[in-house]
Amino acid sequence: MAEPRKSGEAVDATPNVTEVDVVDAGSESASVAAIEAPVERGEPILQVRNLVKHFPLTQGILFKRQVGAVKAVDGISFDLYQGETLGIVGESGCGKSTVAKLLMMLETATAGEVFFKGQDITKLSGRALKAVRRNIQMVFQDPYTSLNPRMTVGDIIGETFDIHPDSAPKGERRRKVQELLDVVGLNPEYINRYPHQFSGGQRQRIGIARGLALNPEIIICDEPVSALDVSVQAQVINLMEKLQDEFNLSYIFIAHDLSIVRHISDRVGVMYLGKMAEIGTDTQIYDHPTHPYTQALLSAVPVPDPDAREGRERIILSGDVPSPANPPSGCRFRTRCWKAQDRCATDVPLLAIPERFKGSDSQAAHESACHFAEEKDVVHAA
Repeated sequence: MAEPRKSGEAVDATPNVTEVDVVDAGSESASVAAIEAPVERGEPILQVRNLVKHFPLTQGILFKRQVGAVKAVDGISFDLYQGETLGIVGESGCGKSTVAKLLMMLETATAGEVFFKGQDITKLSGRALKAVRRNIQMVFQDPYTSLNPRMTVGDIIGETFDIHPDSAPKGERRRKVQELLDVVGLNPEYINRYPHQFSGGQRQRIGIARGLALNPEIIICDEPVSALDVSVQAQVINLMEKLQDEFNLSYIFIAHDLSIVRHISDRVGVMYLGKMAEIGTDTQIYDHPTHPYTQALLSAVPVPDPDAREGRERIILSGDVPSPANPPSGCRFRTRCWKAQDRCATDVPLLAIPERFKGSDSQAAHESACHFAEEKDVVHAA
C-alpha cells in the first residue's frame, strides 16, 4: 500500500491512472507527426499527471514580493479516452475552468504534465504546440462575450483558417464556413450576420461551429449551457452528442448541473478546492458515491417525486468553503466533513480505490480521495 503524503507536499499521487506511453519525438517534425497520428477508440488520448496551477499573491507597488499563492489547481490526474465524454463537476471556485485553460495552454502550469498522444504539451512550442491547439479546441461558457461583436459570423469562424491556412484553401473558406453553420443547425445564409442578431442558443451553436472548424479530436466545453434556458440547453446537448458520433470527438464537459453531466458523460470527476475528490463512471458516481463531498452534492439535487422526497436525507454541510490561498492541511474537505478524524488533518488522502472495495465487483470500487470512503444511500433526481 502506498504511503500517504503529508500535508506539506504540493501534489498527491493517483496510483490507478494508466501508465503514460511517452513518445520521445526528438525533433519538432517528429512531434507534429506523433500529434497527427490517429488514436484507436477507447485508448487514452489525453493524460494529465499531477497538474498544478498556483497564482501568486503579491504585495507592494514598485517592489513587489510574493506573500502567498492561490492554489487553484493543486495536483490532479486523470485520463481522457478517445471517443468518450469526461464530465467535471464541483462548486464555483474549485478550479474547473482553470483546468480547462491549462489543457488549452491558455495558462502556464506551475507543475505537472499534460500528455496528448504521448507528447507533454507543457514542454512544446512552435509548430508542435500549434498542431496540439489545432486538435484541442474549446467552447466557452458565455455565448455573448466569447464572440467578437465587431466581426460577422463568417469572420469569427473563418478566422481559424487564417491561423491554420492549411486547413482550408483560401477559395474554399466561405463554403467551409457555410457547411459548418449547416452542421450545427444554422442557416448558411447567416454568414454575414453579426452576433447581436442571434439568440443565446444560436450564439452557442456558432461557438461550437468555431470549435469544429479545424476538425479537432478533443473539445473542452467550459459550462457551455449554463447561460441558456432549459429548452435551449437540451437542443445544444443533443447537438453535441450528434456531433460526437459524427466526428468521433472526445469531450471534457465542465458544468454545475449534475443531471446534464450525467446525461452526456461516460465518466465523471468531482473536484473540490483544486483537487479531484472522486472519479468513476456515471453509474458509479451517481448511484454509488463513496466520497462525502459527492454524497452531499447529490443530496442537494431536487427530486421531483414527492414520495421519494419525503424519505430523503439531506446532507447539510457546516461552515464555508475554505480559501484556496490557505487550504486546510491534509484532506481539503475535512473542515466541512462529518467523518473527519485526526488522521484527516495530517495525511493527504490518495485518489485511489478504497481498500475495502479493492478486488470486488462492486460499483463502489472506483477512485475516491477519502480515508473513510464508503457508500451512502442518496436519493437523487431521475
